[in-house]
Amino acid sequence: MNGLVIKNTGSWYLVRTDDGRDIECKVKGNFRLKEIRSTNPIAVGDRVVIVENNEGTALITEIEDRKNYIVRRSSNLSKQSHILAANIDLCFLVVTVDQPVTSTVFIDRFLASAEAYRVPVNLVFNKTDIYDEDDNEYMNALINLYEYIGYPCVKISALQKDGLDALQEKIKDKVTLFAGHSGVGKSTLINSLIPSVDLKTGAISGYHGKGMHTTTFSEMIELPGGGFIIDTPGIKGFGVVHMEKDEIFHFFPEIFRFSKDCRFNNCIHINEPGCAVRKAVEEHYISESRYKSYLSMMEEETEEKYRK
Repeated sequence: MNGLVIKNTGSWYLVRTDDGRDIECKVKGNFRLKEIRSTNPIAVGDRVVIVENNEGTALITEIEDRKNYIVRRSSNLSKQSHILAANIDLCFLVVTVDQPVTSTVFIDRFLASAEAYRVPVNLVFNKTDIYDEDDNEYMNALINLYEYIGYPCVKISALQKDGLDALQEKIKDKVTLFAGHSGVGKSTLINSLIPSVDLKTGAISGYHGKGMHTTTFSEMIELPGGGFIIDTPGIKGFGVVHMEKDEIFHFFPEIFRFSKDCRFNNCIHINEPGCAVRKAVEEHYISESRYKSYLSMMEEETEEKYRK
């Protein structure tokens, strides 16, 4: 029997079968050995084959080929990866310029990983209702930067339900992943888009100015008009995996474009002579923040580096 993984609670998976039933499933014992260096062999959004038993549960025996997925370095085991979700039509990276601050390094690492696995991303700038003049100026500068590169951006206030019509149009009949730091308002946004869901939301920690986890597992939520939203726990850091140093620049579209004019074919855009990328940074055709994010990924060696 075939089905769709709609929830992962760690040890159990909830699978919606093709005939419309939701069945709790475990992974077949030797299945984990097939998924190399991953903390979760099955991800929300996966299509799987299951075998039912007499107890009303089932075993997942096979996973169908994925069209794409989002993966990051596991927060506890630096040599392993964690798949956020699979078979995604669109991803909303929800970001905030205050309460909490989403850094450009975090945004760029997420975008590079999405590029590597062919996941289209829109940036959703939330909490516009609380921003002062400086916050708005900075937010608009980020929007200009990322839209110039080619990433669509939307400004919203999930709390005030402002700007949500544009999102409703984008998610119709699609599988859309919602990702971002804890506290950026993913649960509030989903509640505003689908009021019947009533996800738990939490306040920002006053001491740290960071969000506190309210979503504790990944889950697919069916949209009334067709499609699914994938809600994921907040991400603190985004460590990239499965990328060779000489291919990282491929996942920064503007760096890749200028790299074609470098003197050497094997240029990695750090200190080589005749580097068109470094020249473009100096002439402000490539933003300094994006180039710094690229360098941080090139230099990444340990778990501690990506968490800073």
